Amino acid sequence: MVGFRRRRSMGMGGMRRGGGRFKIMLLLGLLYAGYQVISYYSKTEYNEITGQKQRIGLTKNQEIQLGLQSAPHMAKQHGGLHPDNKAQEYVDRVGKKLVLNSIAASSGYEFDFHLLTDPQTINAFALPGGQVFITQALFSKLQNEDQLAGILGHEIGHVLARHGAQRVAKDQLTKGLANAAVLVTGDHSGGQLAAMIGSVVGMKYGRGQELESDDLGIRLMMKSGYNPEEMVGVMKILKAASGGGRQPEFFSTHPNPENRIEKILESIQKYKNQGL
Repeated sequence: MVGFRRRRSMGMGGMRRGGGRFKIMLLLGLLYAGYQVISYYSKTEYNEITGQKQRIGLTKNQEIQLGLQSAPHMAKQHGGLHPDNKAQEYVDRVGKKLVLNSIAASSGYEFDFHLLTDPQTINAFALPGGQVFITQALFSKLQNEDQLAGILGHEIGHVLARHGAQRVAKDQLTKGLANAAVLVTGDHSGGQLAAMIGSVVGMKYGRGQELESDDLGIRLMMKSGYNPEEMVGVMKILKAASGGGRQPEFFSTHPNPENRIEKILESIQKYKNQGL
């Protein structure tokens, strides 16, 4: 019995020591989590193009480098770059016209436009820093240059509004909080989130960001001499492409609220009133 009590006493001591260590790790975890939250909310920048304050932890040069590093991964997911040089030159010409005739030219971003081979996925997207993509599946459904300008202008809008950089900042906060949990529990098996490039390649934007990019895209179209009402035509083409079945991927990564066309028409009228 004496031996049993001694072993029990030693076990209780171990529990006390373990409990003390847990409290220390909990405190450290809470401090680290607090640091991550404060760091996120303290990184606020004013975007002169949108007139909004944003929480962004990347410089423009870092956005450009991140986009360049992520671009090959994005292209690979969609069958690589399209081999039709004439079609690629057409996309380049329209994209560069939008940039050179608008505020995008002085934004500090290095815009590149890529036509992807993918014949199935109806989509277009932009990476932070100016890498813009459109799939052959979407490109082939457009009826004129103005519609292509509408798609590319929308994606340029995401870059100018720094939506990708905002997403990266939120992902970094999430990863920091996850690491804080790992610090407390000691469980490293689930502590590592997807790599930053992976999160950039798979990023999706919210409804408000999509409407903001629609507005910026209309602004770029009008500054470059394109007919902005063709963006309404793009929406109708995409709806028809669904055929009453599965929505085009463009609507998955670019949410299509019921009032999207209405908002586009409002943007057109707003910029007409401003003399564009």
